[in-house]
Amino acid sequence: MSPRPRKVTDTQIFEAVRSVMNKVGPGDLTLAVIAKEAGITAAVLVQRFGSKRALLLAFSEKYASEGESSYFAQLQKRFASPLAALREYARCFAEMAASPASLARNLAYLQIDLTDEDFRKNLAKQARVQDAGLRALVKAALDAGELKPTAKPAVLARIINAALTGSIITWAFYQERTAAQWMEADLEAVLLPYLRKRHN
Repeated sequence: MSPRPRKVTDTQIFEAVRSVMNKVGPGDLTLAVIAKEAGITAAVLVQRFGSKRALLLAFSEKYASEGESSYFAQLQKRFASPLAALREYARCFAEMAASPASLARNLAYLQIDLTDEDFRKNLAKQARVQDAGLRALVKAALDAGELKPTAKPAVLARIINAALTGSIITWAFYQERTAAQWMEADLEAVLLPYLRKRHN
């Protein structure tokens, strides 16, 4: 008698989705590839989610509602300095452009998020959580005396978000240094007028 199949949680499946998305673009993202990564069969995914689109929507919704907020909470726990946490956020953001091919894959998935209304709703939710996380870091930096009182959390958070989003794209144009170094320089340029003193 063969052993019963291992129970795979939705969280494990979503981790498999994330892993596969980091390796292949939308055209090569299939239920079979995701199932192999998760150690199950495609039939299990169909039984649980119904279709690839439904699985990706479930993944998108979970990440939008939980992933970003959890990430910012972890940043604040890891770093005593809010500015250090903010710089770490920029470094993690840059991982989407670990290579030009990696950034191209991420932009291909973004195209789906922008053109499919159901995915776009999750993208908008994620953006709001991201903005709230950045505002919290800026406010914490103000409270810690790392930034001048002239810094307004809502305004500066929006500027940082816009700067980093634009920075990762312009890095792709020039491909000078690494994306992380390129984006770090742009972040420092944004922060410079607001810094109370030099922080490493």
